[in-house]
Amino acid sequence: MISGYVMMELIQGCKNKIEMGKVQRELAAYRVIWPAPNYCDDALTVFTKHHLSHGAGLLDTLIGYTAISLTIPLYTFNKKHYRFIPELQAIQPYER
Repeated sequence: MISGYVMMELIQGCKNKIEMGKVQRELAAYRVIWPAPNYCDDALTVFTKHHLSHGAGLLDTLIGYTAISLTIPLYTFNKKHYRFIPELQAIQPYER
């Protein structure tokens, strides 16, 4: 499964239709998931509180709350993007 917000971020990073096609083919095997509305409400509260002070990103906040809603850790190389979400367990998947 993959968060719909993660899928949107990956598509946003595409530079052309060829890259977008590759991303879409790769992700076609995954089930897209979305957080329940109450987690979106929590994400809005945290985003509003930390956007200016911590540079909280909209999609990062929603991605973090998707992981929280599933009670799973978030594997990311950008742990600092999620430091303002106390309930989230952000883990770097491996050393680069």
